[in-house]
Amino acid sequence: MNIITLERVTEKTTLGRSSVYNYMKDGRFPASVRLGERHVGWVEAEVDDWVKKQVAASRAEQSNEVPA
Repeated sequence: MNIITLERVTEKTTLGRSSVYNYMKDGRFPASVRLGERHVGWVEAEVDDWVKKQVAASRAEQSNEVPA
C-alpha cells in the first residue's frame, strides 16, 4: 500500500488543497490517514479509484448529451 502526500494528490487530481479538504469534509473524496502529529497522507489506490470514477461519470454524462 502506497501513501502519498497532498502535493501528489493535487497533481493526480488537479484539485487544489482547499478543494481536497472540502471534498473530504463532504464525503466526496477519500479520507486522509494520520501519519504523525502534523502529517497526513492518502492511500494512493483510493485516490486513483476516485479519479477513475470521476472520468467514468464524465464520460457517461458526455455520452448522454444531445448534440445541438
